[in-house]
Amino acid sequence: MDTDRLKQILHQFRDGSMSEDEILEELRTLPFEDMGFAKVDHHRSLRTGFPEVVYGAGKSVEQITAIAESIVRKKTNFLVTRCDPKAASALQERFAEGVWNEQGATFFVEVAPREKRGYIVVVTAGTTDIPASEEAAVTAALFGCNVDRIYDVGVAGVHRLMAYESIIQAADVLIVAAGMEGALASVVASVSKVPVIALPTSVGYGASFGGLAALLGMMTSCAAGVTVVNIDNGFGAGCAAALIVQRAHHLAGEMARD
Repeated sequence: MDTDRLKQILHQFRDGSMSEDEILEELRTLPFEDMGFAKVDHHRSLRTGFPEVVYGAGKSVEQITAIAESIVRKKTNFLVTRCDPKAASALQERFAEGVWNEQGATFFVEVAPREKRGYIVVVTAGTTDIPASEEAAVTAALFGCNVDRIYDVGVAGVHRLMAYESIIQAADVLIVAAGMEGALASVVASVSKVPVIALPTSVGYGASFGGLAALLGMMTSCAAGVTVVNIDNGFGAGCAAALIVQRAHHLAGEMARD
């Protein structure tokens, strides 16, 4: 349930195409649906602008599928992250229109397509950073943003990054994923004028400590405008970027009306 769907229900009641009983059935799960093993928050979009997203790791295929059916039944977009191939196969069989991103381990069903706003660019240091980056890109796109990708342009060959300077300058928000020492986020922030969301990844040899070195390096960046999400948290990066874009668009619309 989101704002558009709620308005649609009210319009249908007003024009008589939806009865009181039908509306009560539509709203009966306020504020959530208790499925026993999960309490599905159908009204998260009304509060935050984004629907509930399912973290697939640790959940059974049956649990993920049941939650998906519950969310899609409410005409809300559905996204599962950390979705393994077995769960993706079951979801694809149930939702033929769904999209499985193997690299990002995501599966989504876009029940209610959103108008694409703003421009987010996802940048990675290396190809091994792509899984977390794809999770970020899929999340931001599903949440209503235009998304581009620039992959494998790390500091070991920083001249590759400079070849994409025009794209970087055109972005509203940049998501920069890197493992090892995580230096790419600082480099990108030093040549851009927009928020940079640094996404540390668990890539690197022993002293990288599973992404901890990149996380600490990004948090201690000397470049202005860098903010950091948790290790491999592509969803968090994509969500934060989309929130920035959506809020900026909302404020621009209010200024245009004044």
